[in-house]
Amino acid sequence: MKLLLSTISGRRAGVSGPAGDLLTLYLGRSTRFVPSTYRNFGSEKELLVYADAVNSRTRPWLLLTDSQGQQLTSPEIAKVVGSAEDNGTQLLILAIGPADGWSPTALSRADQIIAFGRITLPHELAAVVAAEQLYRALTIRAGHPYHSGH
Repeated sequence: MKLLLSTISGRRAGVSGPAGDLLTLYLGRSTRFVPSTYRNFGSEKELLVYADAVNSRTRPWLLLTDSQGQQLTSPEIAKVVGSAEDNGTQLLILAIGPADGWSPTALSRADQIIAFGRITLPHELAAVVAAEQLYRALTIRAGHPYHSGH
């Protein structure tokens, strides 16, 4: 399985500065377990077109973040990632939504919608939180001690 962490922002090219450094750190750590990348899409439509165009034997697992989504613990996020991997998913896309929220079309296309709490986070910070949680999920699945005591 491969992981793609994405943001939707037509104004920025992506995550930079200190947040970009942390994003790179956690995605690099995740790559020790599975290939992990980041991509910013200019619009929600671009993300959905990309997901439809992925050429693999399984369709991508689309995990959207939204403040109204299901709040999960880190072990529960690990179960979501593990379920996707165990079911043969070749690409899991974790997407941080557009500033004005996901459209009904995107929400209906999602395999799951999760929240990192009810607060609203800037894209850069949400991407770092998502990257860290993906890394944490992979370490939980691998029995790595990173999660212990955190």
